[in-house]
Amino acid sequence: MATFIALTEATDIKSQQDTLEQLVDILQNDVSSSSTRRKYQSWVTGGLGPGVTSSLFQTIFDQDFTLQTANPVFDVTFGLNATSAIVLTGSYLYTDSNTGKMYFTSQSLQMREKIDNYRLFAQDLLGDASANFTLTSGSTSSTINAPMFLCFKRVFARDRMKRETFAVRMYVTCSMLSGSATGQKIYTDVGSSTNIQIDTAGQVSTIVDSSATTIPVGLLYLDKGIAVLDMERVLDNVQSFSGAIHAVNTSGFQQFNGSLQNFLVSASIDDIADHVCSTRFSSSNATAIAFQNQTYINSTIFFCRFRADDCNYSSNPTYTDTDGRIVVIDPGQEENQQSFTFMTSIGLYNAKDELLAVAKLSRPVLKDKQRDYTLKVRLDF
Repeated sequence: MATFIALTEATDIKSQQDTLEQLVDILQNDVSSSSTRRKYQSWVTGGLGPGVTSSLFQTIFDQDFTLQTANPVFDVTFGLNATSAIVLTGSYLYTDSNTGKMYFTSQSLQMREKIDNYRLFAQDLLGDASANFTLTSGSTSSTINAPMFLCFKRVFARDRMKRETFAVRMYVTCSMLSGSATGQKIYTDVGSSTNIQIDTAGQVSTIVDSSATTIPVGLLYLDKGIAVLDMERVLDNVQSFSGAIHAVNTSGFQQFNGSLQNFLVSASIDDIADHVCSTRFSSSNATAIAFQNQTYINSTIFFCRFRADDCNYSSNPTYTDTDGRIVVIDPGQEENQQSFTFMTSIGLYNAKDELLAVAKLSRPVLKDKQRDYTLKVRLDF
């Protein structure tokens, strides 16, 4: 029959945690291409003309999103701080005292949705929908009023993003909404001096300009897998650019010519996502975003020790004959031959003798009175 050995010593069972790291490399083509960037038409206007439809976010895939093998890599969306000058200057009209709903001019689009996006992420990452995302450089603090949110999927971010491995490559200046951009910059958390702990969202790194690491441009929530980039800092917020954007009129479009702040107010979320992804990330096989993720592997290791007199018999019914005697290789030497076995499996039982797990050896292991073994069984979870 099988041999049962109790694991009673503290040295028989050990627990530990290991970390598995993986490099994630996202190409500019995957971000900029319309075939790998999926829109969700979940918002629509009424009234004059054909109306405007838009997504509230877009998803970047690692290949054509119509293919079954495509994997979503990250979501991109944008928000506006309700108390910022971008919102309160020019486009804001009034707030209904009964409903608390904010009203804006007809030259703006999705202002309430952009504000709600900001509040949604503030609630998730800061624990307070009314809180502001803040950048700190030395003794100076500034509010992120126009954040771009990059939300990496669990399959790529895993348990957390590794600190000081994140980098995003973007083009800072352009003259057209859809066209070539210049002034390439890399923003990273490498060399960041800030690594604070937030109760709601875990650890946070400051994203900085790689050429001037004292200039913060965003926040990276490592445990959440979310990057918050200040669009007024990662893009040129002075230069004007132009192009066609959606609008509520008879044609459904209007010509835009203005600054980044004006664009964030006048354009829909889809217009903003299309511009940033297709123009600011260009279209090439260069790396757009890269980081390392971390996966925590919790392990319990069982040290199964077999002394010289243990496990030298088998429960296989062919091991003995009908009289209960061990079947030997050479019947003529029955009295001189010693019993032996080939171990192939180890079963782990609980205190009620219930089988919990079975470990298979990579090859049969010879066991007799001349051999003493310690086999290590590892359970990862």
